Formats: sequence, structure tokens, C-alpha cells
Amino acid sequence: MNIEFLVDLAIILVSTKALGVITRKFQLPQVVGALLAGLILGPAVLGIIHETELISDLAEIGVIVIMFCAGTEVDLKELKNAGKASMIVAGFGVLIPLAGGFLVSSAFNLSFFPLVENIFIGVILTATSVSITVETLQEMGKLKTRAGTIILGAAIIDDVLGLVILTFMMGISDGGGASAIGGVLLKIILFFFVAIIIGIPFNKLFNSYSKVHKKKRRFPIFAFAFCLFLAFLGEKYFGVADIAGAFIAGLIISTTVHSGYIHRRFEILSYMLLTPIFFASVGISIEFTSFSMSMLWLALAITGTAIITKAAGCMLGAKLTGSGAREALQIGVGMVARSEVALIVTNKGVSAGIIPASYFAPIAVMVIVTSIATPIFLKLVFTNRGNGGKTNMKGKANAIPV
Repeated sequence: MNIEFLVDLAIILVSTKALGVITRKFQLPQVVGALLAGLILGPAVLGIIHETELISDLAEIGVIVIMFCAGTEVDLKELKNAGKASMIVAGFGVLIPLAGGFLVSSAFNLSFFPLVENIFIGVILTATSVSITVETLQEMGKLKTRAGTIILGAAIIDDVLGLVILTFMMGISDGGGASAIGGVLLKIILFFFVAIIIGIPFNKLFNSYSKVHKKKRRFPIFAFAFCLFLAFLGEKYFGVADIAGAFIAGLIISTTVHSGYIHRRFEILSYMLLTPIFFASVGISIEFTSFSMSMLWLALAITGTAIITKAAGCMLGAKLTGSGAREALQIGVGMVARSEVALIVTNKGVSAGIIPASYFAPIAVMVIVTSIATPIFLKLVFTNRGNGGKTNMKGKANAIPV
């Protein structure tokens, strides 16, 4: 039996927490330390730890738990009030990066053709890594602000829109086209319908059971099983990202009588094991090979475009929904991060032959820069300064200190 994975996990946990302490000394979120730890330990720098099936699986569970916790903390009334705003923010946050990525790729290809390849680069830039933003907002106690709620809602919608566009592009490359996009839309609608059908009786059964059994230790187990089931159901049978299923499960649990207790128990699990492994895995998965000067320029162009177009698009959407300048800036910055979603989309594009494998390194640079920069800038834009810094936060998240 190979037990070397125990050493790998120990190194990841210690290094992420050590760098987390260091980044906190500089008034930066712990997420930055975890990302840097993975990058330094991984093949990109020291090569001490490589991505394994175990690390990938734990990281996947980690992002599911992060989204589930985010769901349990969301006030459904606030989310409903921010629904229209989230939709508009997500729409502009997809269209403008899509156009920006297309133009950048076209400029480096010196032509609008190959058309599909250029569009696909834009598709990669539409993805938002909500998990990084959620973890940062939770740490700062800002997840329940109006800006935090809009970001969360917009990021979920962003995932759905990105999935539709991705499937459409894959359909074009396979000759599927309109039939593929129609099938995906139908599956997405069916998933949300099924989630509601399952969620309503589960909620009632959960609340009824809690009245009979006063010991609360079982409830986090039932909630986690429900979370994993919805995540699996969405990904496996409906083509919806597992994190969307986990978030919906969290929303359903948030209306139960023991939602606070369940959230606190999951925070401990997430803090001790899953969250450090997830963020470290982002850095560990990056490798730089055959990085030519032209690829460096492409990386800089893609990174700059990813940041500017996503922030500008979401800020414009926020302004159109009545947000003030500071809140619009918070929303724009909160939507900038890209992580596992962008890498997954890139891998799909490479495997399908839509984009060349050499594009992976520039996309990886964009992922690293946006993943590290977003928590830093979120910290800055959410810092209260005078009247302009006031928010409608009702309470801080129960963040666990380092």
C-alpha cells in the first residue's frame, strides 16, 4: 500500500496555513497564501508535490463544500431581491469577455479565422471562479452584503451561461450545432425543476425529523449526503456543474431549523482539510512547458483582457441595476477570478482539437494572476472608508481564524 499521499497532504496543510499566516500579516486573505503554496510546491516551481487522483478528488469535494456552505449562508429573500441584478451582471460579464477574448485571439492569429478557435478563447474568458470569491468574502464577513449576494447569484448564472456557450462550441466542432444547444437548455431547465421537486419534500422531512430527534450530530451527515447527491445528479445526468448542485443543496438546507449548526460544522471540515487542498491544487495543476516569447505576449494580452473585460462588463451591469460606484466596483472585482473552470474549459478545447495545446500555458498564467489578484483587490474595495464604504451587511460570517 502506497502511503506517501499522507506526507503530501501534511505538506499541503502546513504550507497553506503557514503562507496563510504570512499573507494575513500583510492584511491579505488566506486564499492568496493557499494559492501561492500550491504554485510553489507544484511542478511550476519546486516540483515537490504533483497532482494525484486523491488530491484531485479531495479538491473536488472541497469546492463542493465551499459552495454548499455559501448556499447555507445565503438569505433567500436577499437573493430573490438581487435576482434581476445578478442576471444583468452575469449577462454583461459573459458577453464583454467573450468579445474581448475573440478580438485578442484574432489579433494573434492575424485574422478572424480560424473563427471557432478565436471564439473559444472568448468562451474561456467568460468563466468565473466563484469559489475563490466566496471564500474571500466569507473570510471578510462580506458574503451577506448586497454586493456579495449579487456576485454569488451572477457567478452561478455565469456558470450556466458559460456551460451553454461551451456546449454550443463543442456542438459546432462536432457538427451538432443547434440540436446540441437545445438539448443543454432542456437539461438545465429539467435539473432545476427536479431539484425543486426533491428539495421541497426533503426540507419538510428534515424539519419534521429535527423536531422528533433533539440530538443535532446526525443532521450535518444527512445534509452532506443530500449535497453530494444533488451535485452528482446535476453533473452526471443534466450536464450542470456539480458546484451548482451543491449550492442549490445549500440553499435548501438554509431554510431548515438547524442551518446555522450545519454551517458551523462544515466550516470546521472545510477549514481543516478541504479548502486548503482545493486552493493548493489550483497551483499544483499548473505546469509551464515550451513557453516561448510569443506565448508570453499572448499570456499578458489574455490576462489583461480577462481582468478588464470581466470587471468592466460586470460593473456596467451593476450600474444599470442601480448600484453605486463603489458597489459596482466591488461586484466587478468579485467576478474577475478564474480558476478550475477556465482550466477545464481549456482542456476540453484542446482535447476536441478546437485550440492548440500551446494555448494552455497562457491560460494558466491568466488563471494564476486572476486567482491571486482577485482576493487582494476584493480586500481593498471592501475596506470601509468613510461613508462610501458603508454596506448593508446584516452580520459577519463565522470565519474561523488562522
